[in-house]
Amino acid sequence: MARFEVPEVDYTRYDNRQLAAVPLAVLAVALLVIGGFYVTTGAPVDPGLDFVGGTELRLGIDASEEQAREQIAGAFAATPDSVQRIQGENVYVVTFEASEATAGELEAQAEDAGFAVRSVDSVSASFGSGTQTQALLGVAAAFVGMAALVFAMFRTFVPSIAVVVSAFSDIVIPVALMNLLGIELTLGTVAALLMLIGYSVDSDILLNNHVLRRSGDFYESTHRAMRTGVTMTLTSLAAMAVMAIVATLFGIGLLSSIGIILVFGLTADLMNTYLLNVSLLRWYKYEGVAR
Repeated sequence: MARFEVPEVDYTRYDNRQLAAVPLAVLAVALLVIGGFYVTTGAPVDPGLDFVGGTELRLGIDASEEQAREQIAGAFAATPDSVQRIQGENVYVVTFEASEATAGELEAQAEDAGFAVRSVDSVSASFGSGTQTQALLGVAAAFVGMAALVFAMFRTFVPSIAVVVSAFSDIVIPVALMNLLGIELTLGTVAALLMLIGYSVDSDILLNNHVLRRSGDFYESTHRAMRTGVTMTLTSLAAMAVMAIVATLFGIGLLSSIGIILVFGLTADLMNTYLLNVSLLRWYKYEGVAR
């Protein structure tokens, strides 16, 4: 049976600025993307039906996909926000923003067009706004709680801030990619971002513990942490990639979005942990207050 071996990186070939340059540059680009999206749309990421309110119809349409989409476009007085086909079935998920029309009006228009209405789900704009506030407060509370726990564990500024900055970057980069890929912010994608906080803290604390609290020199401790951390992260990344591919093939939009966010977030975590965090820890160990 093949065995995966984490190669030993020769960190002595690179100074701290070189190690930190790439993750900081990627973080800066991600912040620019989010900032640009906020200036353009008034929100840092496009909110989904859960947060802005609206109506989702599942319609059975016995026609080719091209014909079905044409029929959907002509059946409603309002313009659909999105139309997605469920893979392997002649069923289409059609969503409308809350301001477009009521659920009853849309259902009546679908029936008049001869569509088989499988289900109707509606979220009011006020309820969606409240849900969005609660979800964002939950992410903020989780991040603040994580930061407080990290500072309580290490009791020193540089190792603690390294974990916090890495976790922040692990969230910001996927959010920027959500904007570029058109993935909406929903309760499911918020859950994915919360998972990334856990993944990030896990790998960063593992690295910090090996470097600061175990025997061996800096590079030996770093490689020892990488053997466990990289294997763990790559295993999770592979699982999320498979989930994203399968969900995309079967038209399961929510799982596909969650998988894509976690793939990008875990990839960012590898970069931030073993470039940015390592550079900060090495500076702390050899040049900073730990000298």
